[in-house]
Amino acid sequence: MRRRIWLLAVGLTVIAVAGILAQAPPRKPASPAGTAATQIGGKYVPVQGYQRYEGGKWIEVTYSRPIKRGRQNLFGSGADYGKAVSDGSAVWRAGANQTTRLKTEIPLVLDGKTLPAGEYSVFVELKETGWTLILSSWPAQEKYDPNNKAALWGSYGYTPDKDVLRAAMKLDTLPFSMDQFTIAFIDMTADGGKLAMMWDKTVATVSFKAGT
Repeated sequence: MRRRIWLLAVGLTVIAVAGILAQAPPRKPASPAGTAATQIGGKYVPVQGYQRYEGGKWIEVTYSRPIKRGRQNLFGSGADYGKAVSDGSAVWRAGANQTTRLKTEIPLVLDGKTLPAGEYSVFVELKETGWTLILSSWPAQEKYDPNNKAALWGSYGYTPDKDVLRAAMKLDTLPFSMDQFTIAFIDMTADGGKLAMMWDKTVATVSFKAGT
């Protein structure tokens, strides 16, 4: 009899806990996933009375978007510039969590150098005098594995031997504060534009155009 009562009590407890968990809202990631995408190299053509964009090639950046959450002077200054966001790494992962990735269906010309079509890891060398965009052939881990030395999580373990292209970025000050780190394509034309990274009052940009 006592065993039956005990089993009933356990069962009711499990049901109650399951009900509480079912009612709890899903936990949001501290740095939500983000995507920036654009198309270049195409054109609009008339098709049955309307305009359709054809021949465009995709450029896409996938990353995680950390939030300020009240922090000030995110990038620091002097000898400490960039150290907080880089968290001990030689370069910044340009976001949070997994390694930021850029995929392009078309060759791109940045800073006079050509980046072949393909998929790359994105890093930034942070200096108070200017940022440098790094596009690397380092593979990215899908899930963090400290024993996997053949791919990176974020920028931990980064080495420059797999750099494919480095391009200087222009630093400016925003007239407002960007709460969440944002990567965007701006000032776009038919065959190029700028890749921008914005956080707090800092914006860094690099121009690019379609290559051949």
